[in-house]
Amino acid sequence: MSDTPTPDLTRSTDGAGGTGASVRGAADAGERVARLLAGGSGSETLLGGAVRRTVLPGGLRVITERVPGVRSAAIGVWVGVGSRDETPVTAGCSHYLEHLLFKGTPTRDALTISASVEAVGGDLNAFTGKEYTCYYARVLDSDLAMAVGVVADMVTNSLVTADDVEAERGVILEEIAMHEDDPGDVVHDVFAEAMLGASALGRPVLGTIESIEGLGRETIADYYRSRYVPPAMVVSVAGNLEHDRVLALVADAFGDHLTSAGDPSAVRAGRYDYPPAPGIVVSERPTEQANLVLGTVGVSRHDPRRFALGVLSTALGGGMSSRLFQEVREKRGLAYSVYSFASHFADAGLFGVYAGCAPKRADEVLAIARDQVRSIAERGISAEELDRARGQSHGSLVLGLEDTGSRMSRLGKSELVHGELLSVDEIIARVDAVTLDDVRQVAASLVEQPWALGVIGPFDDHDFGAAVAR
Repeated sequence: MSDTPTPDLTRSTDGAGGTGASVRGAADAGERVARLLAGGSGSETLLGGAVRRTVLPGGLRVITERVPGVRSAAIGVWVGVGSRDETPVTAGCSHYLEHLLFKGTPTRDALTISASVEAVGGDLNAFTGKEYTCYYARVLDSDLAMAVGVVADMVTNSLVTADDVEAERGVILEEIAMHEDDPGDVVHDVFAEAMLGASALGRPVLGTIESIEGLGRETIADYYRSRYVPPAMVVSVAGNLEHDRVLALVADAFGDHLTSAGDPSAVRAGRYDYPPAPGIVVSERPTEQANLVLGTVGVSRHDPRRFALGVLSTALGGGMSSRLFQEVREKRGLAYSVYSFASHFADAGLFGVYAGCAPKRADEVLAIARDQVRSIAERGISAEELDRARGQSHGSLVLGLEDTGSRMSRLGKSELVHGELLSVDEIIARVDAVTLDDVRQVAASLVEQPWALGVIGPFDDHDFGAAVAR
């Protein structure tokens, strides 16, 4: 880390939008972009011109969406690496590395990194998932040049020193402890273990106390050097911007990392080998509530049935008008929180129901959940439920794109993990194409699969076998 005690908070006045870019800056940007495209694979325009995509030399993808009329811009660097890329020995390395990239580069120490963005009222953060990691910032459009520089510097030039590794180890162990204190979160890890076993997808993103204590600087640094490469990265930007100006900013920020040859990494795909016999995992704790997740195999993010499964999940447990909310909470008062969910991965998927209830009512709640899924598999949902689920999907999709951060996230994930960018109208059309029979059939496919159960609560020898019996 740098020994500089005071961060450089100089605010950029040469942003990526029309409000900050000078005429000379725009001309220079055009020249640099032309040189870059000579070594890359060119640009393409998507969604009627609002979105543009360019592959730069080295395989780095840049995708932007111009949103006229806003004064904000969001930039994200997405890296195609997550916890499923780890071994049991390196479990938690992706998340550990995410923390370390905030600690400093040759030109910015940790304080400079955070204060540069915060001094202009922006947000800087990151998150790690099972299949990708994202570093992002949201700032005024006039500060986009600074934000691109900071985030790109973090991702490409972090020092990952031995001192930082040791200091951050304690932080991550505390984060694990905080996570463990929330049974409503941990039960999803317990369910993943029950459903997926000891596989990489079945392990928690944070790792374990044992794996974090065993990770050394060289292991993490090797992971960083091998995984954080341009072909595995996507830069997504949304807001008041010009695409060519963003390309110039990215080129300056990534520098020598764009000189090597390379094509973008292929989208993850394949067929996942599920454990043949998912089971029941109970974590005994003296909690006041039983936290339950009951579920089975879902569909991958590339499976066209994901839209029907989404409609099913909405009708089953997607809000206060859903079947589970009405049956479990409104009519019987058995739980405060109950919902269904669908998780999609490149080659796998999970579908489940969560509920938190009094331990003595756990069997009753689990029976209701299974009965509701069986009922939909046998008799389907009503036309009214279908219309309501469609409308809920429409509204949540559109309302979720009201800010530049959400639009940036949609661009990055679409490019990195889906391999296609669907317009809002296209997504709505696919949801509207879901029929009553589609919902019934996808429910029937769930019933035919083996079910698994994750439980946290005061149970020592309770028999939950009936909940997963076929």
